[in-house]
Amino acid sequence: MAKVSTSISIDADVKAQAQVLFADLGMDLSTAINIFLRQSVRENAIPFAIQRENPNADTLAAIRERDEMAKHAERYKRYSSFAQFMKEEEADV
Repeated sequence: MAKVSTSISIDADVKAQAQVLFADLGMDLSTAINIFLRQSVRENAIPFAIQRENPNADTLAAIRERDEMAKHAERYKRYSSFAQFMKEEEADV
């Protein structure tokens, strides 16, 4: 099978990290990319799930807290401005 040269743009840090990883796996970047391309053609798709990053536990907790506060706004104090909130917070210190 004839080989062709292809030029792609890659973030320098990502490239360096990938080269270290692939070297540990016993291959170079070109071999790893060829594996990816062959698997893509074989599966007729990207050979892994592409999805948004899942929020971590702290972010999920904050989202749940926000939703709870929105459902029961009457339980929480409201401020007309951030400055008003900060003034009250500084007074409590």
